[in-house]
Amino acid sequence: MPKYEQYVTERDLELKEAHERVRLPSHRLGHALTWPLRRMKKLFVSSSNGRAKKRVLYICHNHPSVKPGGAEIYALELYEAVRQSDEFEPWLLARGGSPDSIQMPPGTCLRMIADDPNQYLFFTDLSGFDFFYGTSPEQSIYTKCLREFLSACQPDIVHIQHTHLIGYNVLRHIKDLLPTTPIVYTLHEYLPICLHCGQMTRTTLGNENCLEASPRRCNECFPQIPPQQFVLRKQSTQAHFSLVDLFLAPSQFLLERYVDWGIPREKIRFEDYGRRLSPGRARTARENGRQRNRIGYFGQVTPFKGVDVLLKAMKILGEEGCDVHLWLHGANLEFQEQEFQNELRELLAATKQNVTMVGAYVNSNLPKLMEEIDWVVVPSIWWENSPLVIQEAFHNGRPVICSNIGAMAEKVRDGIDGLHFGVRDPLSLAQVIRCASESPKLWQTLRRGISDVYRIKDHVTTLTDIYRTLIAKKLSDALILEKTSVDLGQAG
Repeated sequence: MPKYEQYVTERDLELKEAHERVRLPSHRLGHALTWPLRRMKKLFVSSSNGRAKKRVLYICHNHPSVKPGGAEIYALELYEAVRQSDEFEPWLLARGGSPDSIQMPPGTCLRMIADDPNQYLFFTDLSGFDFFYGTSPEQSIYTKCLREFLSACQPDIVHIQHTHLIGYNVLRHIKDLLPTTPIVYTLHEYLPICLHCGQMTRTTLGNENCLEASPRRCNECFPQIPPQQFVLRKQSTQAHFSLVDLFLAPSQFLLERYVDWGIPREKIRFEDYGRRLSPGRARTARENGRQRNRIGYFGQVTPFKGVDVLLKAMKILGEEGCDVHLWLHGANLEFQEQEFQNELRELLAATKQNVTMVGAYVNSNLPKLMEEIDWVVVPSIWWENSPLVIQEAFHNGRPVICSNIGAMAEKVRDGIDGLHFGVRDPLSLAQVIRCASESPKLWQTLRRGISDVYRIKDHVTTLTDIYRTLIAKKLSDALILEKTSVDLGQAG
């Protein structure tokens, strides 16, 4: 089975992973086997004869071999875990980019991944994609390529991981073609609610966090768009979402935001990410009484991740002479707005005595990297959903210092397995880091308070029960509808 590595990447690392994972030339996606749909149909039909397992189809907006990311990594981990199931056979369909980005035979929009006949990249053209409504006006991608794929695959259940760049209207096409097939949809952020990158932060001065969307408030963030357009956007998205049988929310905080927005509470349930964690863990040297003053950051270097807040806190601590050091594991600064790049570089220069900019890292190296630090800091300024780095930190026995809002405050229990600080407040963060670094007993107490991380095996067990229940309900509803139609026909 191919092994996927997560990268917090600079562009060269993204290309390196794509080359290693899909085994293709670095300048394009390359020589992986192309399967025209007519050949795929033969493959599906032959493998379905007498099949004992039901099929679950996962659909995602990207594949980690093309663009690594939290949702993509999770989707692939889930797919690979379900392969061990005695009840379900998983398939994965992920968007792979534009057809023009690689050399594709005419009329072909699918390509097998790494010689795995259950994984495919789906190539679509974004030139006409409507990012406001989250839909694709170009219907041919649904009526031709996707429709034939679904007809050939005939999944018993479809589990959507993301529709971004594919379009919410994929839900309608699935339901039209497979009316008795249940649809599950995992919500990874707040894009259906918030046009501002799905972050639920304002675009106005201060970029404060936002708890609700309304035509007036959204118009304040995007004054060039009339309020009535936001009314139509919500109505359109909710119309597509009405076709979903069950939504999954990886945090209670995210669940409540979507219930407030309009998803019926009975159609959404909490289910955290299960993780396929590395068997090894960070070792912890027995150094009783040692100052726990080594801080680590792991993640993207973007404005929403609060790295500037962390560096400002480190500057305060440096000026106070506090003996603490930060190792900053992250990349992609060069892809951010120039103003943000300049600010970060100035802060890095001002904190060079107590901050080491390490750069990109490979996920499989996390246990080794976390051996070198005592605390993991998650300083995001947006609500977050269920940051994977928190699970990684806990798996490696490292308490977490995080912003006191949203899913971060939900996942990290203040004073039990981590510490909270005031979001966006460098002084508050500096105070918490100082307290943490000067109290070895506090570190030991919080480390003992860390609970076991939710495992992918247990997650698959829960999802199997969900899939089984939804399939049985759809079958029951179909039988009732058929009996009602027969009874009405006989009565007539």
